Amino acid sequence: MCASSASASTTDRPDRKQQNQGQNWISQRVRLAIYMRDGFACAYCARGIEAGLTLTLDHIVPYSKGGAIKDPKNLITACLNCNSSRGNRSLKDFVAVSAPYHQRDPAEVLNFIRLHRQRVLKLKVAGQMIAQSGSCRKVLDIVQGGGLI
Repeated sequence: MCASSASASTTDRPDRKQQNQGQNWISQRVRLAIYMRDGFACAYCARGIEAGLTLTLDHIVPYSKGGAIKDPKNLITACLNCNSSRGNRSLKDFVAVSAPYHQRDPAEVLNFIRLHRQRVLKLKVAGQMIAQSGSCRKVLDIVQGGGLI
């Protein structure tokens, strides 16, 4: 049953921790397609997978603040350190603090995120890469090692 009021609180939403454990809250194919869209690099610090970092997906509008949990346009690639540091701060507030720390211009970081959100995901290619290697994690290991698929 749909809520008829636009003022429904976020407490009416399912508990994300109960609903989506670990990295299985989104399909491997979509996860890999987002990583590919974003160049296998963190949108915040710009370090790439070749630096040995762990990639994660960060919600541009946090789920706790009403953001869509699985919408690729609400997801951006972030390293584990940046994603953990952000918490549920607004994107603008986090970028204002983190970009200078990484010697980046906040406006450029926000523009990067805006442009990448608009890109079409290559779901078919991501699916083929996973089929070839066996999992999203194995694709990331190959890319991280400088190998080609």
